[in-house]
Amino acid sequence: MRVTVAHIITQLELGGAQRNTLYTLSHLDPARFRRVLITGEPGMLDDEAKALEGVEWYRISSLTRPITPLSDIRALAKLTSLLSTLKPTIVHTHSSKAGILGRWAAWLAGVPVIIHSIHGYGFTPYQPILMRRGLIALERLAARCTTRFFAVSEANQRLGIKLGLFTAERSTVIRSGIDLDAFRQTRVDRAAKRRELGFHGGVPLIGMVGPLKPQKAPLDFVRLAAVVHRSRPDAKFLLVGDGALRPAVEAEVARLELNDAFRLVGWRSDMAAVLRCLDVFVLTSLWEGLPRVYLEALSSGVPVVGSRVDGASEVIQDGVNGYLIEPGDIRGFAERVLELLNHPDRAQTMGRKGQFLPVEFDIHEMVRQQEREYANLLSEPRTRNPLSETVKYGTGTKGLKG
Repeated sequence: MRVTVAHIITQLELGGAQRNTLYTLSHLDPARFRRVLITGEPGMLDDEAKALEGVEWYRISSLTRPITPLSDIRALAKLTSLLSTLKPTIVHTHSSKAGILGRWAAWLAGVPVIIHSIHGYGFTPYQPILMRRGLIALERLAARCTTRFFAVSEANQRLGIKLGLFTAERSTVIRSGIDLDAFRQTRVDRAAKRRELGFHGGVPLIGMVGPLKPQKAPLDFVRLAAVVHRSRPDAKFLLVGDGALRPAVEAEVARLELNDAFRLVGWRSDMAAVLRCLDVFVLTSLWEGLPRVYLEALSSGVPVVGSRVDGASEVIQDGVNGYLIEPGDIRGFAERVLELLNHPDRAQTMGRKGQFLPVEFDIHEMVRQQEREYANLLSEPRTRNPLSETVKYGTGTKGLKG
């Protein structure tokens, strides 16, 4: 009999956690697992979720990213009711809001195995101290009803242990993977693709990919572009992504008189080809778990200049396949980008070295590792969540979508 596994995530926005969740659900062995997806507010990947063959999808409209007590209470109640109907053996949560409400709902519904994946934390050093402490307290409470934690980086795992969210024995590192071979083997007419993106000739091209939100600090990318452009007027800049900060980014591009050198192209579905057009990839994030886009850029043979945050150093070897800079250090970013532009042989060597990523970063291995963890948890003689003395197993019953 198949085991019912329910993955819960707040919103299917364009992000690594969301893409990996959809990939996991579509590639778990259907002979072994009944696969269920539960999401909240609408997101840009909803159409991809609808297209997943054999995956049941349910939406809880009150599950939203902002903290709104009344809506959050409704979401908790609806999640608990839905899980009580579906009777999953495993609930696997992602993201901060779904992670907290989803785990408590799973415990209230008597789910025996409750897993939470850490794709970076919802609390950051940039938040007001009282808010940060409150969010950590909520994570500690949710941790009490969690069977096991998966972290995308060793840095996230170490922080969770340090804060007392879990022990080393209750956690494991499962990387946020990509299809390494697909990116390594991508071939593109570089000149034609560059023309499509709005760039002509063999100009140096520096790019960044990510949602335009405070975490990614896209304004820092615009500002370092201005510094680089003053030394290398031939350099051009590409920003792929969209989001709430788009008007601010456009205003900063105009203020710094970069309109002729800077392209903001929104989201693209051809990222493997776009990355092949870059000479340097930049990511100015203030915090991360372990960004998949680093893996995508490296697998495409592009050296990375990124922020020294969380799990970045676990994939970027400073001076080998890229450089790591302290978040917010505009001058430091610009100097490393200029170094790579002024020494193209060095940049190409770094790019080649970046393509040799270990198998732990492959998305197929990510799924297999999760399956092994599921099997290990289910094989324990007595599976229960830490707050309950009652064991309740369920192989799933057919629920009503909605």
